[in-house]
Amino acid sequence: MSADLSKRLVPDELWELVAPLLPSFAARPQGGGTAPCDERAVLTAVVYVLTSGCAWRHLPPTSGTSSATAHRRFTAWTEVGLWRRLHRAVLDELGVRGEVDWTSGISTRPPFAPKRGDR
Repeated sequence: MSADLSKRLVPDELWELVAPLLPSFAARPQGGGTAPCDERAVLTAVVYVLTSGCAWRHLPPTSGTSSATAHRRFTAWTEVGLWRRLHRAVLDELGVRGEVDWTSGISTRPPFAPKRGDR
């Protein structure tokens, strides 16, 4: 992928939030296996697939990673709860900056009060 597209899909500020949340690469004790790859390129490829709607197999060869690697990492990251933790990290960061209006997500009705149709 072009550097411009990569920076647009995964800007530096987003990468700074994501990088510490990614599971670390663990080499196999017996050696061999898959060599570590550029995690930012993989994340960019995953974001590209998810935002463009293209199939994994149609990931552009210029993405910096194979479609199989991107899909495997997406699956592994999903299994370890990366997306939930990233969502929380983004909300926390926006909250610190004062860029989230928390009142729009708060109900004015007490949580266990009867609904209008239940009275």
